[in-house]
Amino acid sequence: MDESTPEGGPLVTDSSVTFRLPDNGPVLAGVRLLPALSLPNAELEFTHGNDCWTLPLNRPPVCRMEYRLQLRHRDGGVEEICDPGNDERAPGAFGDKSVVEFPDYVRPAWLDTPATGEYVDLDVPGITARLWSPGEGPMPLLVANDGPEYDRLAGLTRFSAWFKIPHRVALLQPGDRDDEYSGNPEYARRLARDLLPAVKRLVEVRKPVVGMGASLGGLAMLHAQRRRPGLFGGLFLQSGSFFDRRLDPQESGYSRYRRVTRFVSGIVRGTSKGRPVPVTVTCGLAEENLANNRQMAAALVALGYPTGLVEVPDAHNYVGWRDAFDPALADLLRTVWEGS
Repeated sequence: MDESTPEGGPLVTDSSVTFRLPDNGPVLAGVRLLPALSLPNAELEFTHGNDCWTLPLNRPPVCRMEYRLQLRHRDGGVEEICDPGNDERAPGAFGDKSVVEFPDYVRPAWLDTPATGEYVDLDVPGITARLWSPGEGPMPLLVANDGPEYDRLAGLTRFSAWFKIPHRVALLQPGDRDDEYSGNPEYARRLARDLLPAVKRLVEVRKPVVGMGASLGGLAMLHAQRRRPGLFGGLFLQSGSFFDRRLDPQESGYSRYRRVTRFVSGIVRGTSKGRPVPVTVTCGLAEENLANNRQMAAALVALGYPTGLVEVPDAHNYVGWRDAFDPALADLLRTVWEGS
Protein backbone atom coordinates (compact mmCIF):
# COMPACT_ATOMS: atom_id res chain seq x y z
CA MET A 1 0.00 0.00 0.00
CA ASP A 2 1.43 3.39 -0.96
CA GLU A 3 1.63 5.46 2.24
CA SER A 4 1.96 8.63 0.15
CA THR A 5 -1.63 8.33 -1.12
CA PRO A 6 -3.15 11.78 -0.54
CA GLU A 7 -6.82 10.77 -0.51
CA GLY A 8 -8.70 9.34 2.41
CA GLY A 9 -8.05 10.05 6.05
CA PRO A 10 -10.50 10.49 8.91
CA LEU A 11 -13.66 12.57 8.77
CA VAL A 12 -14.12 14.03 12.26
CA THR A 13 -17.21 15.56 13.85
CA ASP A 14 -18.09 16.45 17.45
CA SER A 15 -19.62 13.01 18.01
CA SER A 16 -17.97 10.61 15.57
CA VAL A 17 -15.05 9.79 13.31
CA THR A 18 -15.10 7.89 10.03
CA PHE A 19 -11.81 6.31 9.01
CA ARG A 20 -11.15 5.97 5.27
CA LEU A 21 -8.47 4.20 3.24
CA PRO A 22 -8.76 4.36 -0.58
CA ASP A 23 -8.21 1.01 -2.34
CA ASN A 24 -9.28 0.55 -5.95
CA GLY A 25 -9.94 -3.13 -6.63
CA PRO A 26 -9.66 -3.79 -3.77
CA VAL A 27 -5.96 -4.65 -3.65
CA LEU A 28 -6.13 -5.45 0.08
CA ALA A 29 -7.93 -8.38 1.66
CA GLY A 30 -8.93 -6.37 4.73
CA VAL A 31 -8.23 -3.42 7.02
CA ARG A 32 -8.60 -3.21 10.77
CA LEU A 33 -8.37 -0.29 13.17
CA LEU A 34 -5.78 -0.66 15.92
CA PRO A 35 -6.88 1.92 18.50
CA ALA A 36 -4.50 2.90 21.28
CA LEU A 37 -7.34 2.95 23.77
CA SER A 38 -9.97 0.65 25.18
CA LEU A 39 -13.01 0.22 22.90
CA PRO A 40 -14.89 -2.78 24.34
CA ASN A 41 -17.36 -4.37 21.91
CA ALA A 42 -16.58 -1.85 19.15
CA GLU A 43 -16.47 -3.04 15.54
CA LEU A 44 -12.93 -2.48 14.28
CA GLU A 45 -13.05 -4.09 10.81
CA PHE A 46 -13.37 -1.77 7.81
CA THR A 47 -15.82 -2.49 5.00
CA HIS A 48 -15.07 -1.89 1.31
CA GLY A 49 -17.22 0.03 -1.14
CA ASN A 50 -16.77 2.71 -3.80
CA ASP A 51 -13.03 2.00 -3.98
CA CYS A 52 -12.53 2.82 -0.30
CA TRP A 53 -12.28 0.98 3.01
CA THR A 54 -14.32 2.78 5.66
CA LEU A 55 -15.10 2.43 9.36
CA PRO A 56 -17.55 4.73 11.18
CA LEU A 57 -17.01 5.00 14.93
CA ASN A 58 -18.92 6.81 17.63
CA ARG A 59 -16.66 9.14 19.55
CA PRO A 60 -15.02 7.46 22.57
CA PRO A 61 -14.78 9.46 25.84
CA VAL A 62 -11.67 11.29 24.63
CA CYS A 63 -10.64 14.61 23.05
CA ARG A 64 -7.94 12.94 20.96
CA MET A 65 -7.45 9.38 19.75
CA GLU A 66 -4.26 7.60 18.74
CA TYR A 67 -4.35 4.66 16.34
CA ARG A 68 -2.67 2.65 13.61
CA LEU A 69 -4.08 0.59 10.75
CA GLN A 70 -3.60 -3.13 10.18
CA LEU A 71 -3.51 -4.10 6.49
CA ARG A 72 -4.15 -7.69 5.44
CA HIS A 73 -2.69 -8.50 2.04
CA ARG A 74 -4.04 -11.13 -0.37
CA ASP A 75 -0.85 -13.18 -0.09
CA GLY A 76 -1.50 -13.60 3.64
CA GLY A 77 0.89 -10.91 4.77
CA VAL A 78 -0.05 -8.44 7.52
CA GLU A 79 1.45 -5.03 8.24
CA GLU A 80 0.77 -2.14 10.59
CA ILE A 81 1.04 1.43 9.36
CA CYS A 82 0.17 4.96 10.32
CA ASP A 83 -2.82 6.29 8.42
CA PRO A 84 -1.45 7.50 5.03
CA GLY A 85 -4.36 9.96 4.72
CA ASN A 86 -3.69 11.61 8.08
CA ASP A 87 -0.61 13.78 8.57
CA GLU A 88 -1.21 14.19 12.32
CA ARG A 89 1.20 12.02 14.34
CA ALA A 90 1.63 11.42 18.05
CA PRO A 91 5.02 10.32 19.44
CA GLY A 92 5.23 7.30 21.69
CA ALA A 93 7.71 5.02 23.41
CA PHE A 94 7.04 2.35 20.75
CA GLY A 95 6.92 4.61 17.73
CA ASP A 96 4.58 7.14 16.17
CA LYS A 97 0.85 6.70 15.84
CA SER A 98 -1.73 8.55 13.82
CA VAL A 99 -3.94 10.81 15.88
CA VAL A 100 -7.43 12.23 15.56
CA GLU A 101 -8.17 15.43 17.46
CA PHE A 102 -11.83 16.17 18.08
CA PRO A 103 -13.02 19.78 17.76
CA ASP A 104 -12.89 20.46 21.52
CA TYR A 105 -9.27 19.34 21.98
CA VAL A 106 -7.10 22.15 23.36
CA ARG A 107 -3.30 22.00 23.28
CA PRO A 108 -1.67 23.08 26.59
CA ALA A 109 -0.63 26.72 26.50
CA TRP A 110 2.60 26.02 28.42
CA LEU A 111 3.99 24.15 25.39
CA ASP A 112 4.87 27.56 23.96
CA THR A 113 7.34 28.15 26.81
CA PRO A 114 10.94 28.29 25.52
CA ALA A 115 13.03 25.23 26.36
CA THR A 116 15.56 26.52 28.88
CA GLY A 117 17.69 25.05 31.64
CA GLU A 118 20.75 22.83 31.85
CA TYR A 119 21.25 19.08 32.19
CA VAL A 120 23.96 17.27 34.09
CA ASP A 121 24.48 13.51 34.31
CA LEU A 122 24.30 12.04 37.80
CA ASP A 123 26.82 9.47 39.02
CA VAL A 124 24.48 7.01 40.76
CA PRO A 125 25.30 3.29 41.11
CA GLY A 126 22.66 1.18 39.40
CA ILE A 127 20.60 4.17 38.16
CA THR A 128 20.99 6.16 34.96
CA ALA A 129 19.85 9.70 35.71
CA ARG A 130 20.16 13.31 34.61
CA LEU A 131 19.39 16.42 36.61
CA TRP A 132 17.69 19.37 34.90
CA SER A 133 18.10 22.79 36.51
CA PRO A 134 16.55 26.12 35.50
CA GLY A 135 19.25 28.06 37.36
CA GLU A 136 21.42 28.26 40.46
CA GLY A 137 20.62 28.13 44.17
CA PRO A 138 18.54 25.93 46.47
CA MET A 139 15.28 24.65 44.93
CA PRO A 140 12.64 21.95 45.36
CA LEU A 141 13.13 18.66 43.52
CA LEU A 142 10.81 16.62 41.30
CA VAL A 143 11.92 13.02 40.62
CA ALA A 144 10.49 11.32 37.52
CA ASN A 145 10.59 7.65 36.65
CA ASP A 146 10.96 7.18 32.87
CA GLY A 147 12.26 10.74 33.01
CA PRO A 148 13.96 10.95 29.60
CA GLU A 149 10.78 9.75 27.85
CA TYR A 150 8.65 12.09 29.97
CA ASP A 151 10.95 14.89 28.82
CA ARG A 152 11.13 13.90 25.13
CA LEU A 153 7.51 12.85 24.63
CA ALA A 154 5.65 14.97 27.18
CA GLY A 155 7.84 18.07 27.52
CA LEU A 156 8.32 17.67 31.27
CA THR A 157 11.17 20.16 31.69
CA ARG A 158 9.36 22.62 29.41
CA PHE A 159 6.44 22.42 31.85
CA SER A 160 8.86 22.89 34.74
CA ALA A 161 10.37 25.96 33.06
CA TRP A 162 6.84 27.39 32.76
CA PHE A 163 5.76 26.57 36.33
CA LYS A 164 5.94 29.51 38.74
CA ILE A 165 7.92 27.74 41.49
CA PRO A 166 11.50 27.20 40.21
CA HIS A 167 12.55 23.59 40.77
CA ARG A 168 14.88 20.90 39.50
CA VAL A 169 13.88 17.62 37.86
CA ALA A 170 15.74 14.32 38.26
CA LEU A 171 15.08 12.28 35.10
CA LEU A 172 15.50 8.56 35.85
CA GLN A 173 16.09 6.04 33.08
CA PRO A 174 15.26 2.42 33.99
CA GLY A 175 17.49 -0.49 33.14
CA ASP A 176 15.26 -3.56 33.32
CA ARG A 177 11.99 -1.65 33.59
CA ASP A 178 9.78 -4.69 34.20
CA ASP A 179 11.91 -5.71 37.15
CA GLU A 180 12.79 -2.34 38.67
CA TYR A 181 9.33 -0.78 38.41
CA SER A 182 7.25 -3.75 39.58
CA GLY A 183 7.43 -3.33 43.35
CA ASN A 184 11.11 -4.20 43.63
CA PRO A 185 12.51 -3.40 47.13
CA GLU A 186 16.01 -2.97 45.71
CA TYR A 187 14.87 -0.14 43.45
CA ALA A 188 13.32 1.68 46.41
CA ARG A 189 16.60 1.23 48.31
CA ARG A 190 18.59 2.70 45.40
CA LEU A 191 16.40 5.79 45.34
CA ALA A 192 16.84 6.36 49.07
CA ARG A 193 20.44 5.23 49.46
CA ASP A 194 22.01 6.42 46.19
CA LEU A 195 19.90 8.77 44.08
CA LEU A 196 18.72 11.42 46.53
CA PRO A 197 22.08 11.63 48.34
CA ALA A 198 23.80 12.09 44.95
CA VAL A 199 21.47 14.96 44.06
CA LYS A 200 21.91 16.58 47.46
CA ARG A 201 25.69 16.39 47.15
CA LEU A 202 25.44 18.31 43.90
CA VAL A 203 22.78 20.90 44.75
CA GLU A 204 20.83 22.12 47.76
CA VAL A 205 17.33 20.64 47.87
CA ARG A 206 14.66 22.57 49.74
CA LYS A 207 11.08 21.53 50.48
CA PRO A 208 9.84 17.90 50.38
CA VAL A 209 10.78 15.90 47.30
CA VAL A 210 7.93 14.99 44.92
CA GLY A 211 7.99 11.74 42.94
CA MET A 212 6.14 11.09 39.71
CA GLY A 213 5.69 8.27 37.24
CA ALA A 214 3.34 6.80 34.67
CA SER A 215 2.13 3.22 34.21
CA LEU A 216 4.66 0.91 35.94
CA GLY A 217 6.67 4.03 36.80
CA GLY A 218 3.75 5.28 38.86
CA LEU A 219 3.46 1.95 40.65
CA ALA A 220 7.19 2.07 41.43
CA MET A 221 6.94 5.56 42.94
CA LEU A 222 4.09 4.53 45.22
CA HIS A 223 5.96 1.38 46.22
CA ALA A 224 9.08 3.39 47.06
CA GLN A 225 7.08 5.82 49.19
CA ARG A 226 5.44 2.95 51.07
CA ARG A 227 8.79 1.21 51.65
CA ARG A 228 10.67 4.43 52.51
CA PRO A 229 8.13 6.76 54.17
CA GLY A 230 10.44 9.78 54.38
CA LEU A 231 11.55 9.61 50.75
CA PHE A 232 8.80 11.68 49.12
CA GLY A 233 6.54 14.45 50.40
CA GLY A 234 4.10 14.07 47.51
CA LEU A 235 3.32 11.75 44.58
CA PHE A 236 2.00 12.34 41.07
CA LEU A 237 0.87 8.98 39.68
CA GLN A 238 -0.39 8.74 36.10
CA SER A 239 -2.26 5.69 34.81
CA GLY A 240 -0.51 3.57 37.43
CA SER A 241 -0.26 -0.15 36.70
CA PHE A 242 -2.06 -1.01 39.94
CA PHE A 243 -2.90 -4.52 38.76
CA ASP A 244 -5.56 -6.36 40.73
CA ARG A 245 -6.42 -10.03 40.24
CA ARG A 246 -10.14 -9.30 40.07
CA LEU A 247 -9.92 -6.22 37.85
CA ASP A 248 -6.97 -7.13 35.63
CA PRO A 249 -6.91 -10.85 34.77
CA GLN A 250 -5.82 -9.88 31.24
CA GLU A 251 -2.44 -8.85 32.69
CA SER A 252 -1.77 -12.24 34.30
CA GLY A 253 0.84 -13.10 31.65
CA TYR A 254 3.05 -10.23 32.81
CA SER A 255 6.20 -11.69 34.39
CA ARG A 256 5.92 -9.66 37.61
CA TYR A 257 2.14 -9.88 37.90
CA ARG A 258 2.12 -11.66 41.27
CA ARG A 259 4.57 -9.22 42.83
CA VAL A 260 2.48 -6.26 41.66
CA THR A 261 -0.86 -7.71 42.75
CA ARG A 262 0.57 -8.63 46.15
CA PHE A 263 1.70 -5.04 46.72
CA VAL A 264 -1.58 -3.57 45.47
CA SER A 265 -3.60 -5.98 47.59
CA GLY A 266 -1.80 -4.85 50.74
CA ILE A 267 -2.82 -1.25 50.11
CA VAL A 268 -6.39 -2.05 49.08
CA ARG A 269 -6.90 -4.21 52.18
CA GLY A 270 -5.18 -1.65 54.39
CA THR A 271 -2.67 -4.19 55.71
CA SER A 272 0.56 -2.51 54.52
CA LYS A 273 2.25 0.30 56.41
CA GLY A 274 3.19 3.74 55.20
CA ARG A 275 3.15 7.47 55.94
CA PRO A 276 0.43 9.44 54.13
CA VAL A 277 1.51 12.24 51.77
CA PRO A 278 -0.46 14.29 49.23
CA VAL A 279 -1.13 12.25 46.09
CA THR A 280 -2.67 13.05 42.73
CA VAL A 281 -3.76 10.14 40.54
CA THR A 282 -4.57 10.78 36.88
CA CYS A 283 -6.01 8.23 34.49
CA GLY A 284 -7.57 8.24 31.05
CA LEU A 285 -11.27 7.62 30.61
CA ALA A 286 -10.51 5.24 27.73
CA GLU A 287 -7.92 2.88 29.18
CA GLU A 288 -7.97 -0.48 30.90
CA ASN A 289 -6.24 0.88 34.01
CA LEU A 290 -9.15 3.17 34.88
CA ALA A 291 -10.84 0.70 37.25
CA ASN A 292 -7.67 -0.14 39.17
CA ASN A 293 -6.71 3.56 39.41
CA ARG A 294 -10.12 4.38 40.86
CA GLN A 295 -9.68 1.54 43.35
CA MET A 296 -6.19 2.69 44.32
CA ALA A 297 -7.27 6.31 44.80
CA ALA A 298 -10.08 5.20 47.11
CA ALA A 299 -7.70 2.90 49.03
CA LEU A 300 -5.20 5.72 49.55
CA VAL A 301 -7.94 7.98 50.87
CA ALA A 302 -8.92 5.24 53.33
CA LEU A 303 -5.29 5.08 54.49
CA GLY A 304 -5.25 8.82 55.19
CA TYR A 305 -3.51 10.05 52.04
CA PRO A 306 -4.88 13.40 50.81
CA THR A 307 -5.66 12.06 47.35
CA GLY A 308 -7.12 13.63 44.23
CA LEU A 309 -8.31 11.54 41.29
CA VAL A 310 -8.28 13.31 37.91
CA GLU A 311 -9.91 11.43 35.04
CA VAL A 312 -8.76 12.84 31.71
CA PRO A 313 -10.39 12.53 28.26
CA ASP A 314 -7.57 10.47 26.77
CA ALA A 315 -5.90 7.07 27.08
CA HIS A 316 -2.58 5.46 28.08
CA ASN A 317 -0.08 7.69 26.28
CA TYR A 318 2.46 10.43 26.88
CA VAL A 319 0.43 13.19 25.26
CA GLY A 320 -2.53 12.39 27.51
CA TRP A 321 -0.21 12.41 30.52
CA ARG A 322 1.31 15.68 29.32
CA ASP A 323 -2.07 17.31 28.97
CA ALA A 324 -2.81 16.57 32.64
CA PHE A 325 0.24 18.47 33.95
CA ASP A 326 -1.78 21.67 34.10
CA PRO A 327 -3.59 21.88 36.40
CA ALA A 328 -3.15 18.46 38.07
CA LEU A 329 0.65 18.39 38.54
CA ALA A 330 0.79 22.16 39.06
CA ASP A 331 -1.77 21.93 41.87
CA LEU A 332 0.06 19.08 43.60
CA LEU A 333 3.42 20.88 43.47
CA ARG A 334 1.86 24.01 44.94
CA THR A 335 0.24 21.94 47.69
CA VAL A 336 3.51 20.26 48.68
CA TRP A 337 5.93 23.15 48.21
CA GLU A 338 3.85 26.11 49.32
CA GLY A 339 2.35 24.28 52.27
CA SER A 340 5.62 23.15 53.85
